[in-house]
Amino acid sequence: MNTINVTRLFEILPYQLEHFPKSDCVVHKKNGQWVKISTAEMIEQIDQLANGLYELGCRPATTDEGKQKIALLANNRPEWNILDNALLKLGLVIVPVYPTITDTEMAYIFNDASIEYAFVSDETLLQKVQNIAAQVPSLKGIYTFNQIQGATHWSTLLLPNKPHQKEIDAIAAAIDEEELATIIYTSGTTGFPKGVMLTHKNIMSNVRDCVPIVLVPLSVNDRFLSFLPMCHILERMVCYLIMSAGVGVYYAESMETIGENIREVRPHVFTTVPRLLEKVFDKIMTTGNSLKGIKRIFFFWALSLGLRYEHLNKNGWWYHFQLRIVDKLVFSKWRQALGEEVRLIVSGGAALQPRLARVFSAANIMILEGYGLTETSPVISVGRPYPGQAAFGCVGFPLETIQLKFAPDGEICVKGTNIMKGYYKKPELTAEVIDAEGFFHTGDIGHYTSEGQLQITDRKKELFKTSGGKYVAPQMIENKLKESKFIEQVMVLGDGQKFVAALIVPHQGEMKDWAKTQNLHELSLEELYQNRQTIDLIRKELDILNKEINHVEQVKNFHLLPKEWTIDSGELTPSLKLKRKVLLERYSNEISKLYI
Repeated sequence: MNTINVTRLFEILPYQLEHFPKSDCVVHKKNGQWVKISTAEMIEQIDQLANGLYELGCRPATTDEGKQKIALLANNRPEWNILDNALLKLGLVIVPVYPTITDTEMAYIFNDASIEYAFVSDETLLQKVQNIAAQVPSLKGIYTFNQIQGATHWSTLLLPNKPHQKEIDAIAAAIDEEELATIIYTSGTTGFPKGVMLTHKNIMSNVRDCVPIVLVPLSVNDRFLSFLPMCHILERMVCYLIMSAGVGVYYAESMETIGENIREVRPHVFTTVPRLLEKVFDKIMTTGNSLKGIKRIFFFWALSLGLRYEHLNKNGWWYHFQLRIVDKLVFSKWRQALGEEVRLIVSGGAALQPRLARVFSAANIMILEGYGLTETSPVISVGRPYPGQAAFGCVGFPLETIQLKFAPDGEICVKGTNIMKGYYKKPELTAEVIDAEGFFHTGDIGHYTSEGQLQITDRKKELFKTSGGKYVAPQMIENKLKESKFIEQVMVLGDGQKFVAALIVPHQGEMKDWAKTQNLHELSLEELYQNRQTIDLIRKELDILNKEINHVEQVKNFHLLPKEWTIDSGELTPSLKLKRKVLLERYSNEISKLYI
């Protein structure tokens, strides 16, 4: 399948029904059992909900500000898709909100978008919305997906007899592909989020462009495991794409149950962010380090081969002969941990460590690394699932319908039908990022490799200059440092300073295992990370890694932190990027001591 001839997002499921009706259109786990919902059942519930929303008074409008905005705060589940499609079919605007944001950020979004109704999944999120309800004059009602005492369940809006279907069909028929479909608020690494306005055409163009790339290794009746938040545009766009191809969408119960759900679903494809792949690799390494004797020898033989992997059989016949041996002995078990049937992993949101891409590729687990932003719906470029069409450390080739150029300072600028309509109610900010020629300025610095693949070197705003006048790209250094098994998280510092330093969160499991070998296991983490032996260990790790970094970018000093940075602590965005401003403020005392 190479094309999909629909132009509006709510047409995807009817398209699926016509071409490959499914018994497992979407599947979720309920009371310990996986429950399938067919394509026909999904469309029926969408229409029932659309009728209830129409009776509630929801109507389309001709202006973006006049359109009714509905907020959605929920985990990935069938109701997400049902509400999404019902709202889009009515010409309303869905505003997905990350469940992990603060009350202050939520109140800002609700007021900025003039949210009229909110749909939430559980009691915790219901409480969060209730906490800010008095601050949002536009809010008329809250509906829940779970049955919660005292709350209004979403099923009260379902009208099985569909009394307004004729009017709804007329509304849907009149919706133009260039109409606003959704407002997605950016994660706000530098302040309050901006509302990215995306049209049906924006997202559908990205779906169509990605179909002949992502679906090459897949077929109808394959399974897609969804666990990245659907409020993230990557997961949402891929979900539309997957549905358009007749691949079943299986929703993981939570981020904590991914391992179990993978074994149960045995997915053929899923999307992820590098942080989660790093955690998978950490678990693999923990297993390897616990092995003894011949099993341990084979494990590290396989790992050493994986780290040298090159595409197109460039390593030679002897290498691949060895690879076939370790594939049966070691890598086959890695695939078992990923459900045995996985054919494709799509990675986005941040740079993937090349060593991880090599090792997984050696294990015959295809990873396509892509690049894009919410403002680009989201994909700008992605690796191709063909021999020689993916390169380690690169994000592939731009999509065919995208024009890409580099500004004089190396900033990536793109133009195409996937570029957002603008920032909601912020024309001055829109003008700052979309120039007179229609090119969107991404804020990312990059270049083409000699093979024509796009390589991202850093965020323009995250580049800093040392007091010696040398520019430093922190992300590349951070990725390199995380190659140490002892380093879990890292933020590189040095703006206006004489040298580069770093805040480092060590890998607790590896550090505890090492501490046992040094008779330091009775120390608390705080005590362990202040111990001279520990500091010497990390210093030695940095000395090794620094050899692969330009001299002016080498990390000269560091501070160890005992607590992992998380979304809940406010130090990571919902897409697991570092909130550098927050970290700089929170650890200002520790940072200042690095430069004494």
